[in-house]
Amino acid sequence: MVATSVPGTRPNWVRYAALAAKVLLFGLLLTALIWPDLSGIKGKASTARLIVYPIGGMVLPLWWWAYGRTRSKLHVSFPWTADLMMTLPWLIDLIGNRLNLFDTVDWWDDAMHFILWGLLTAGVLLAFAPRNLSGAITAFVALGFGATAAVLWELGEYVAFVRNSPELQTAYTDTLGDLALGTLGALMAGLILYQLRRPRSPLA
Repeated sequence: MVATSVPGTRPNWVRYAALAAKVLLFGLLLTALIWPDLSGIKGKASTARLIVYPIGGMVLPLWWWAYGRTRSKLHVSFPWTADLMMTLPWLIDLIGNRLNLFDTVDWWDDAMHFILWGLLTAGVLLAFAPRNLSGAITAFVALGFGATAAVLWELGEYVAFVRNSPELQTAYTDTLGDLALGTLGALMAGLILYQLRRPRSPLA
């Protein structure tokens, strides 16, 4: 897929928000490394999170750095909106764990699977999907990415800590719910993004 551009007139606040999200993300990861007992992720695959989350937050800038020279000739600017959306899921997850919301608020985990998968999928579509995709193709791409990412996440959780934790007794039901919510969130993100990107018909 070819990356789509974000107009150069994009308000600066999006760029600043994306940069601030990365600073906060890496700050929380650093404090989790220094004070693991206070991180909220101790016993929840903390080592894996300390590896995966920085990669998740930096994958788009790294991809852009590797291939950006070829884009410069086309005057394509860095997709800050996509970068922000692809960074927020990792940041919000860390904040939720730091505040112990996943264990103290009954609906928090379900809401996060729906919302964060929606944000991540929207960011990926903005960064890599052409603008001229039809609504059906956009939905299929969103479903394909969202469902695949959700399955990989659940597999990672199982291998990293669920299989050796008390959560194993309810893991099957919880996993099915998480997969359904993540996939639905991804689909909703694709449909909303398609509506926002589709050309508007001129007024008669």
